[in-house]
Amino acid sequence: MEVEIKNNNLEELTAAGLPVVLDFYATWCGPCKKIAPIIEELATEFDGKIAVGKCDVDENDEIAAQYGIRNIPTVLFIKDGQVVDKHVGAAPKSLFDEKFKALL
Repeated sequence: MEVEIKNNNLEELTAAGLPVVLDFYATWCGPCKKIAPIIEELATEFDGKIAVGKCDVDENDEIAAQYGIRNIPTVLFIKDGQVVDKHVGAAPKSLFDEKFKALL
């Protein structure tokens, strides 16, 4: 399950102590729309093992700035509070699946 991340609720996603995947996107972004169903599907597959959040950069510029997001889509992979991997741009499900598994 994905959680919509806002400027004031990121702590809710990280509080469970699980690895975190953050998908930074915008509603007008074509590549973002392309990977959205992939991330959603993986969020369901890894439910209870990895916390997945989506963050609209247009509405939540504080979080985007905090992580230095300059291009979208950007997907961050966070373990123990540290960004351990990052992917910018669209990619096939197989690539994201590998990155999700590497977080475990």
